[in-house]
Amino acid sequence: MAGPRVVIIGAGVVGAALADEVSARGWTEVTVVDQGPLPATGGSSSHAPGLVFQTNSSKTMTEMARYTVEKFCSLDVDGKPCFLQVGGLEVATGPERLAELQRRHGWITAWGIEAKLLTPEECVKQHPLVNRERILGGLHVPTDGLAKAVLAVEAQIRRATERGVRFLARHEVLDIRQDEGRVTGVVTDQGELDADIVVCCAGIWGPKIARMVGLDLPLTPLGHQLAWTGPVPALAGQTQEAIRPILRHQDADLYYRDRFDGFGIGYYGHRPMPTTAEEILSFDEADEMPSVLKFTEEDFAPAWAETQSLLPATQEAKVEEGINGLFSFTTDNFPLLGESPDVKGFWVAEAVWVTHSAGVGKAVAEWLVDGYCSSFDLHECDLNRFEPHQLSPEYVLARDCQNFVEVYDILHPLQPSGDPRPIRTSPFHPRQQEHGAFFLEANGWERPQWYEANAHLVEGRSIPTPNDWAAQYWSPIVGAEAQVTRETVAMYDMTALKRLEVSGPGAAAFLEGLVTGKVAKSVGSVTYTLLLDHDGGIRSDITVARLSRDLFQVGANGNLDLDWFTRHLPADGTVQVRDITPGTCCIGLWGPLARKVLQPLTDEDFTNDGLKYFRAKRAYIGSVPVTAMRLSYVGELGWELYTTADQGLKLWDTLWEAARPLGGIIAGRGAFNSLRLEKGYRSFGTDMTYEHDAYEAGVGFAVKPDKGDFTGKDALLRRKENVTRRLTCLTIDDPRSVVMGKEPVYDGERAVGYVTSASYGYTIGKGIAYAWLPAEVAVPGNSVQIGYFDRRIEAVVTEEPLFDPTMSRLRG
Repeated sequence: MAGPRVVIIGAGVVGAALADEVSARGWTEVTVVDQGPLPATGGSSSHAPGLVFQTNSSKTMTEMARYTVEKFCSLDVDGKPCFLQVGGLEVATGPERLAELQRRHGWITAWGIEAKLLTPEECVKQHPLVNRERILGGLHVPTDGLAKAVLAVEAQIRRATERGVRFLARHEVLDIRQDEGRVTGVVTDQGELDADIVVCCAGIWGPKIARMVGLDLPLTPLGHQLAWTGPVPALAGQTQEAIRPILRHQDADLYYRDRFDGFGIGYYGHRPMPTTAEEILSFDEADEMPSVLKFTEEDFAPAWAETQSLLPATQEAKVEEGINGLFSFTTDNFPLLGESPDVKGFWVAEAVWVTHSAGVGKAVAEWLVDGYCSSFDLHECDLNRFEPHQLSPEYVLARDCQNFVEVYDILHPLQPSGDPRPIRTSPFHPRQQEHGAFFLEANGWERPQWYEANAHLVEGRSIPTPNDWAAQYWSPIVGAEAQVTRETVAMYDMTALKRLEVSGPGAAAFLEGLVTGKVAKSVGSVTYTLLLDHDGGIRSDITVARLSRDLFQVGANGNLDLDWFTRHLPADGTVQVRDITPGTCCIGLWGPLARKVLQPLTDEDFTNDGLKYFRAKRAYIGSVPVTAMRLSYVGELGWELYTTADQGLKLWDTLWEAARPLGGIIAGRGAFNSLRLEKGYRSFGTDMTYEHDAYEAGVGFAVKPDKGDFTGKDALLRRKENVTRRLTCLTIDDPRSVVMGKEPVYDGERAVGYVTSASYGYTIGKGIAYAWLPAEVAVPGNSVQIGYFDRRIEAVVTEEPLFDPTMSRLRG
């Protein structure tokens, strides 16, 4: 036996995959427990219809699905295959859905999976029972298909068992043992199991297990309707389980699959049916299985009527059986993976559907054994990504139910989430409302996208209108605000950006060991630097300001940065980290007249000599104490001005009264995004993630190899010698051809990369898109094409930055 003692709770499709993957990596002192029998344990895996559609707006989720397909295709149980690769077909019955399928084709192509847009006739050729008169076209992915979940569980159990893994059926978990903040074992109704690591793969029971260690999971089990028809005469004599593609009719919240001479019909169009982990019956109490609730025929009536229209052959059949099956939903539709922030050794792999199960098993196995995941970028899936408000029961239930309702909806990239809103408001919110702010949401914050009070600024300006899709959640005011920022001065609400305070006598050494740059510099220094994972990938880009000998302020990207710092704190108590975001606020004052606004308001010297670029100082602006940092992510002279939340409104009013006579404005995030792309500034989570390194992402300047050791240093330097792709600036001449991100990029007929961020550059008069491209393609002057719905948009690889390459405006 090798490796630590591991107990996996849950032997469904995720737990079985994890046991298989972790034992294949040499950890064999592994025990898997489940309250039900094996291999059909009674959870979601046991009733899952098995449809695997790989297309997803998330690259990570698509890659996990692809791995699941590849693995399941290689598995069988006594000759019975675990995957039926019949392909997947999504059909459109209206023009909006047809456009959405074109967008989805862009995603799947960008992520490197073969797919094809079909005419109505081609759709019928793939699935002859589809009513040709109802459809406008379709999307076909040949490698999609049906996962035989219970067989896949059995196949992976067999493989893991051969390596020494134990599987214990009929073991109900009653408690998790802990000692001094670390798991030590699992208590079951059949006895206790010692453990160094416990992984919760309990699915719909996950919140119940997690609460045993004081962990709140933002997961809700919701009932989802699945019905089976009796024999369909048109399918008479079909001896194979499935020969037609799995089918999605998302306009009506429906999907379909063959089952010999009948159909399985899944339906998301009914009312949400939430429950709790505690309300789910045990295996012995349930009529069929715990994850199966009684079918409600009245909820299914619209689905059956629509089915008979789309698939007329079903008019000669009847619905003979059905269930309301429980599945896990989360607040952002991503899985919950990772280690508890408070109890060491307690891990979760939750809210995972069959589609992504083997991929998640591989990801978590790598994470456990190696200390990081090398196969997938997990920043979207990390358990610790949530802000505190996102774990409240009211929030979780509302958002999980909303995600059920919207599961097949056409959602715009900027579309804000629904209730509960507003949740977080900056001190400036009353003034923003007075100026007609159009708010979108950022980590729960209400953040202005533009201000209707600036509508008059549009007159006399050349601000092109983008295409219909890009024009949603857009106004020409965005362009005016961007241009005025470059002409005079603008105030931006930057409160939504996370702020951490790192303090204590060990703070400087602590930070030096985690970041790529030198931060133990003079008081007042500000450093743009990176956090790396152990494989050299970028975990975050941050700014670190040294405010006193033992006090630093970190401009972070989110809660994962706080979690990373917390996990690396020294045991001697010489360093403290805390989130100061809720108690503080920030205004970005930027533009060529920024100094004329600020200097008369303070006795401190804000000349170029008095506060140089990337320096910080404390000062009074009027009567308000601020921390001023000379930073600008719009590429203009100016400062980030921080103060406490109680004095934020006074700071806003003070600056606004000084800016107005100079033609200053307040501006929103739409203008900010355009300006930062003109300057070539990256956005973590969009332009670069865990899978990328500093040199290919174009931020190698933030790495100081001559400093002491830091996390990921050796791995990064090895990666430096083999840069095969680059984050690349593209420009687009056609002003209506503004893309939104995640579109494929073509070199000739070959898809070679994908767009990350995009906007129109209102200063340079061109569209801008950043994209990951092969190094040999990312050569200035090269022409490429961006796939956008049913079009190919001409773009040119362009030297960056597009605006102020000499940095004269920033440093003036």
